[in-house]
Amino acid sequence: MEKLLDEKIEMSNNLEKQQNKFLNSVLGKTINTALDIGIKAILPEFVEDQVINIKNNLLKYGLSEGIKETINDAIDLGKSAVGVLTGEFENIDQMKDAIKEGGIIDGMSSVLDLAIDKITDKGIINRNISNVLSTGKDVLLRNVEENIEKLFDDQKNQESSIETNIKNWKKAYDNKDFDEMEKAYNKIENLMDKLAPIEKLINEARTIDTMHNLIKNNGHNFNLSEQEKELAQNL
Repeated sequence: MEKLLDEKIEMSNNLEKQQNKFLNSVLGKTINTALDIGIKAILPEFVEDQVINIKNNLLKYGLSEGIKETINDAIDLGKSAVGVLTGEFENIDQMKDAIKEGGIIDGMSSVLDLAIDKITDKGIINRNISNVLSTGKDVLLRNVEENIEKLFDDQKNQESSIETNIKNWKKAYDNKDFDEMEKAYNKIENLMDKLAPIEKLINEARTIDTMHNLIKNNGHNFNLSEQEKELAQNL
């Protein structure tokens, strides 16, 4: 877990920037996937290559930059809307609420309109396809909304699982049961790799990592000195 935590700790040193970077990455991928599914749904007679071509042209002519701007606007506006005064999200629920309140769906609606108009004006798609895309825009936006909802539900589940395994590790530590500690430790490591950078969990995982490896490297000796315990808590 050491390398992973080093990366997460580096994030915590500039947490707002790293949280924003994480959200830009995962939301961008989520929206792209939703658009693929949505365009296939409203143009069922089109083959895969045609759907990909339409989406790629939408991205090329405004949608790609529009998605980035929409995500950034949603983050900034959402933080104000949900009262994130420090600029840093404390948990996944705050992230989810901020993105929703930041108007990401309304923003996507506007950038889709602009991109559809642009590739129509350039003659990349004909007016009939343009009309189908425009009238089917609700399908695209519903897919975006549902995929974003699923993204944050998955993040919330991972957050809850990490918290549970932190408790399990601490309980096993109190019971001096290294095998159970190791199980919890490995689960924390795997889950932290997929979770947004949350300072509280980064700090707790770092303390566990230090104490776990002190015990492991001392032949599973639980008799840590007060200095070692204090060091682990203060890292």
